[in-house]
Amino acid sequence: MQAEVKWIGEEMFAGISESGHTIVLDANSGTLAPSPLENVLLSLGSCSSVDVVSILKKARQNITGCKVQLSATRVDTTPKLFSDIHLHFIISGRDVQEKHVERAVSLSADKYCSVALMLNKSVSITHDFSIISD
Repeated sequence: MQAEVKWIGEEMFAGISESGHTIVLDANSGTLAPSPLENVLLSLGSCSSVDVVSILKKARQNITGCKVQLSATRVDTTPKLFSDIHLHFIISGRDVQEKHVERAVSLSADKYCSVALMLNKSVSITHDFSIISD
């Protein structure tokens, strides 16, 4: 996999993926676009969500929505790395069984989410979930 990042002015950068998609990143505290670290957090949330939705569909759970709220803590020293990240999944649907959601979230965190598996070598990642009945 390859990618390219171009400086486009001030502290703005364009990231171009191998598949040709572009995202804008703002190193100036995320004023005009997500900062690089915000993008890492978004990548973790989307990677985990893809897994959770896929696993729940395979388990024939009647889900209508999946949202994950992420909260991260950074260390006080430079570089200001993440020390802790918590993912709270909110799954909505009809007759969604807790055991299937718990399994899906755990499998994503422990086995399938590439972003989580890379980050958890240096970041404490926790997760929980809630289910909302439609």
